Amino acid sequence: MRFRFVVCAVLLLAVAACEAPYKKSDAMEKKNRKDQSNEPSFQAFVGRLRIAVNKHDRKMLSSMMTGDFGYRWDNPTAPELAFDYWDQRNLWGELAGVLRQKFGPSDNYMVSPPQVLADASYPGYRAGVRLVRGSWKFAYFVPAPPTGIQGEAPHSALPGEPVLGDQPR
Repeated sequence: MRFRFVVCAVLLLAVAACEAPYKKSDAMEKKNRKDQSNEPSFQAFVGRLRIAVNKHDRKMLSSMMTGDFGYRWDNPTAPELAFDYWDQRNLWGELAGVLRQKFGPSDNYMVSPPQVLADASYPGYRAGVRLVRGSWKFAYFVPAPPTGIQGEAPHSALPGEPVLGDQPR
């Protein structure tokens, strides 16, 4: 009888000492990011993202994007997807060019091109990826923000969805 009690106590302590992986990933997501551009998971994600963009693979890109993907600063006049927006403005080449450049850390994002990090008034397009529940996701691809809306987030690809930073429109 005493042996069973000891075994149960040891098992209970062992289970209580285990770390929950979701707690660790949630805490990591809330911290500011270090430069993770050399991490294998990040490099693999960006490699798959580049391939999907070069092929204009909407299905693959959709699976790689956040639900609040930002693609424009103004309100769309009619519901549209980011892909349609890119088609209408011939932005696929611009997107591919931005994704070919290096990424650097900015708050909770890895951002490309690195000029965005060095120059707050960088006039070109920029892309950002972030960790969501432990997986990398494509979060935004936008031009430089127009004057007067520096603190606002770009509009998402899905009407009614929250925009970057989980702020309601």
